[in-house]
Amino acid sequence: MSRRTKMLGFVGVVVGALALSGCNTKQEVLAGERVNVRDVLQEQGTDGAALTETGSRAISLPAAQSNTSWSQSPVSPHVRTSHAALASTLSPLWSVDIGAGDSRRKRLNATPVMGDGRIYVMDAEHVVRAVSTSGTVLWSRDLTPLREKSHEGQGGGLAFAEGKLFVTSGFGVMVALDPASGNEIWNQRLGGTASGAPTIRDGVAYVVAGDQVAWAIEADSGRMRWQIEGNGDVNNLAGPGAPAVDDKYVVFSYGNSSIQAAFRKGGFRVWNADILGRRNGISLTTVDGITGVPTIVGDTVYAANHSGRMVALSLYDGARVWTAQQGALGPVWAAGGSLFFVSDQNKLVRLDAATGEEIWLKDLPGWVTRRNPNKKRDRSYANLGPILAGGRLIVAGSDGQIRSFAPEDGSLVSSVEIKGGATTRPIVAGNTLYVVSGDGVLHAYR
Repeated sequence: MSRRTKMLGFVGVVVGALALSGCNTKQEVLAGERVNVRDVLQEQGTDGAALTETGSRAISLPAAQSNTSWSQSPVSPHVRTSHAALASTLSPLWSVDIGAGDSRRKRLNATPVMGDGRIYVMDAEHVVRAVSTSGTVLWSRDLTPLREKSHEGQGGGLAFAEGKLFVTSGFGVMVALDPASGNEIWNQRLGGTASGAPTIRDGVAYVVAGDQVAWAIEADSGRMRWQIEGNGDVNNLAGPGAPAVDDKYVVFSYGNSSIQAAFRKGGFRVWNADILGRRNGISLTTVDGITGVPTIVGDTVYAANHSGRMVALSLYDGARVWTAQQGALGPVWAAGGSLFFVSDQNKLVRLDAATGEEIWLKDLPGWVTRRNPNKKRDRSYANLGPILAGGRLIVAGSDGQIRSFAPEDGSLVSSVEIKGGATTRPIVAGNTLYVVSGDGVLHAYR
């Protein structure tokens, strides 16, 4: 045997002995709390610190107003009631059937509006109805086109302005109706699904069709004034939010996480911005839609995606003011220098509007309990809101409860049952709260 072979054999014996001795070494168990890596990735604030569910800060709310209408989406300042008057405790006043509710093939998601003493609603089969403040159905109109089936078009939205009721539908049509009779005044084909609500100001209706084309339509005739194109995305959600409008600008959101501002009068594009970034470890981050649709507050636009990012942008040039690691499932509600919203993780959140700093967050009902614990969770509760009314934040849940929270610390103040579970955001007018349940019933509380 050669000297080289002997040397290699000796080295092999030494390495084997060391390996065996290592196996016999007892590993030390480190003390301390075990934290899931995903929890650390998912629960972070704007500075990277872990989020907490406690916190409190005084807030100066605007005075409550006894409003008589809730005519359009509150994302635009000219129609927003920042703090509606409402009793401190709610009791059921009346309820009325408004048509088809949610099912596997049809969804009821058009938020009611109110004007001229009537509540206007649209059911899951595209039937629009006017309801009196005493709960009587005054008229109805089916907007399903001839030779089409109601389930073939999903979504839609309502707006009341300038003596007309404006309705969009998943069939790609925008219609103006006489609010007193329901008779059609005009209709405009949009060339794409119109599953979100329009916004109307100064004789012009603004809407996004197909999640990628912005329209400006003459409110008196239905003729197109101008249109501009954005970018859609196949991974998207039905029901883009209403465009946000102020004195000079209109802000649209599209299906690819982009936001675009244009001059209201001519449609000239002013700036574009993208909400990039996503929450790691959750499959829902593949959805790029802007669910926290742009909301104008002063000279700032607040918006969020479905995947764990919220931004504050300058209304004038789109410059980024701050970014928070929170998504939103609906528009923010701004009051007292704070932003309130339901996050992509089903939490009620309060942020500082100036900095994006988290003040508090509270858990809301999450996944639906399964009878068979071995099956995967495939359905979650919807928490719709919040709105500020009667000095508290109100969130309507599909779990069958309308909850009220204190703006200072997010503590639960009260709750009232809604049979069938809420399926639309609540509105408040005439010191009364209105909300539609999943079984197609309009409920009134006072």
